[in-house]
Amino acid sequence: MRILIDADGCPVVDETLEIAKRFALECLILCDTSHRFEREGVRTLVFSKGADSVDFALVNLLRPGDVVVTQDYGLAAMCLARSALALNQDGMEYTADNIDALLLARHTARKIRNAGGRLKGPAKRTAAQDRAFSEALTELVQRGQHQGDQIAHPRLDNGRRPKAASGNLS
Repeated sequence: MRILIDADGCPVVDETLEIAKRFALECLILCDTSHRFEREGVRTLVFSKGADSVDFALVNLLRPGDVVVTQDYGLAAMCLARSALALNQDGMEYTADNIDALLLARHTARKIRNAGGRLKGPAKRTAAQDRAFSEALTELVQRGQHQGDQIAHPRLDNGRRPKAASGNLS
């Protein structure tokens, strides 16, 4: 498990790095040339400034079970399709149950803006939002590590590990 941050406009880069360090997880920061993030001990990957260039690069780097921090619903949908876990900056986990509604809301908002309408932007970020994000990311990482452990070390229904096969298999 790794954590990949879609860092363009991401307000929780430092919180994410703290959690990655606490769990000894590799963390990658991905951004374009107009948003540079340099943090000690973390690899930053910079991509050309183009429509969705960072998003497509991030998806191509994904492995099943990775965690992605993004506020982009489209990117989150691609991450879910690649069996990754995705979380937004407020601690909301993107899932198969909510991604379609979020994409529809994004489409509707774009239609309103394209027709000349205006939508209220987000309120100023609060410390409570940062805490909610940190708690959600911690829980997601713990859950992901537990699921990974179950895959690597399956248990029988009674909670014991299966014994290795011995003797002839004939």
